[in-house]
Amino acid sequence: MSAALEPTGAVITGGASGIGLAVAKELGARGVRLVLADLPGERLDAAVAALASAGCDAIAMGCDVADLAQVEALAEAAFAALERVDLVFNNAGVGGPRGRLWEVDPAAARAHYDINFWGVWHGCRAFAPRLIAQGSRSAIYNTGSENSLFCTMPHSAAYISAKHAVLGLTENLREDLPDHVHAGLVIPGWVHTAIGPDANMRHGMAADRFAAIIVPQMLACERFVVAHAYNTVRIHERIDSLDAAFAAHAPRYAGDDEFDVRTVVARLMAERKR
Repeated sequence: MSAALEPTGAVITGGASGIGLAVAKELGARGVRLVLADLPGERLDAAVAALASAGCDAIAMGCDVADLAQVEALAEAAFAALERVDLVFNNAGVGGPRGRLWEVDPAAARAHYDINFWGVWHGCRAFAPRLIAQGSRSAIYNTGSENSLFCTMPHSAAYISAKHAVLGLTENLREDLPDHVHAGLVIPGWVHTAIGPDANMRHGMAADRFAAIIVPQMLACERFVVAHAYNTVRIHERIDSLDAAFAAHAPRYAGDDEFDVRTVVARLMAERKR
């Protein structure tokens, strides 16, 4: 775990509702100045008005995260408005096209990736170099999902694969960042948001309850930010199957790191320095 974060300014995409708005409430109550980014319109304006009525310092910025130019413009405007950005929460996302993989229109799947994967990529691309240059302690958090770790339901290949990709993106981003910029993954389980039909979503954890659990973890700069205990059961279903496969077909042996990429690269680099 890295050093704690004490943010004065935060940017939240997908901030007009659901997890984004709930996290904004938690941060705003701590005195953090907020930029809420979402598609422009009444919902975004209403979210900022509600925060203001609760005594939070928040401004609205319209942004389609699927468009890199708009995300770059968001970053420029956010730094200008807040002067210092300490926390970026790439949270915007939508529910994916449903159906068996071979029945889903590839164009619909690509459009889904434009938001749920490339939207996160754009946020990291736009904000990471600015946070690095800023030089102070800061963090980028991306919203993954329990679907980054296992499959919660069938007929959801676009959504689940995009969330798996966000996990990989975030893990690799951390490798590229300097020590003063942290990267972590928020892993929601079932949370009551508007990402799916309310008849289904209302059975999930309340967004405000979820935010109250995860914000302290974000401020503590945890690598993985979690809230749904039963997720571990599903995770271990996959891990146990992997362990069984390796035990049966690729058991450990003395010197078995001979083909481990990190081990071999580290050895080669050490040899070059001699």
